Amino acid sequence: MIFPTPETHQQNVDDPVEKMLKKTGCMELHYEVQECIVETQDWRKCQEQVKRFKVCMDKYQKEREKSYLNK
Repeated sequence: MIFPTPETHQQNVDDPVEKMLKKTGCMELHYEVQECIVETQDWRKCQEQVKRFKVCMDKYQKEREKSYLNK
């Protein structure tokens, strides 16, 4: 019997956050925020990245709301 390695298992598990971010089109900006936080160890130093991510998410939310209103 073959048992999956942790890496293989992780690849087969859908991360709900990643799934949601793929839908929004803001995944790359999310990664930029994460990378900045890892590099600086201080989220307050990443405000530019956070702002860009927020703008992207706001745009997605407005488009989503608009599509619900048009149904």
